Amino acid sequence: MKLAVAFPGIGYHVDKPLLYYGKRVAASHGYELKDVPYGNFPPGVKGDVQKMESCFYLALEQAEEILKDVDFSAYEETLFLSKSVGTAIASAYGTKHGLKTKNVYFTPVAQSFPLMEQPGIVFHGTKDGWVETEIVKEECKKRDLPLFIIENANHSLETGEWERDLRNLLDVMREVDRYLEEKEEE
Repeated sequence: MKLAVAFPGIGYHVDKPLLYYGKRVAASHGYELKDVPYGNFPPGVKGDVQKMESCFYLALEQAEEILKDVDFSAYEETLFLSKSVGTAIASAYGTKHGLKTKNVYFTPVAQSFPLMEQPGIVFHGTKDGWVETEIVKEECKKRDLPLFIIENANHSLETGEWERDLRNLLDVMREVDRYLEEKEEE
């Protein structure tokens, strides 16, 4: 048995493209799906360090409650699909509970990197207003995390050109699929 857990961002819910299709790819590899739909965040979080920290602890507390009945030891593999601040929450949750996880980190924020101790792959857009590309490159290199960069894409990995965005989304999901295939072969 395998479990995939989706940790959303502040405004990026589990039904948005990266997590929705990420879950579909995971399901195609035999993963049971579990969402962590935390919420009720204050407005105006971007750029406010105190609000970001407050959101992190609020979401982590909600994740604890949502996942309290999940017996992770019953699963041979656990995959965390996380987006934005969800990358920090998934990482902190996994560490706190001593979980060995595979990870797909969609557009992590700078504050996530010190918590990202588990293996995975990272996706980032060069027009991401939450974290600079050079910081992401440096942090991924430090942690030996494969990084996939989408040129001119924002924090949702979108460029504003719908055809390009759909091609990029397909490319991203192909990389997620490849990552899961590689992990199955190990």
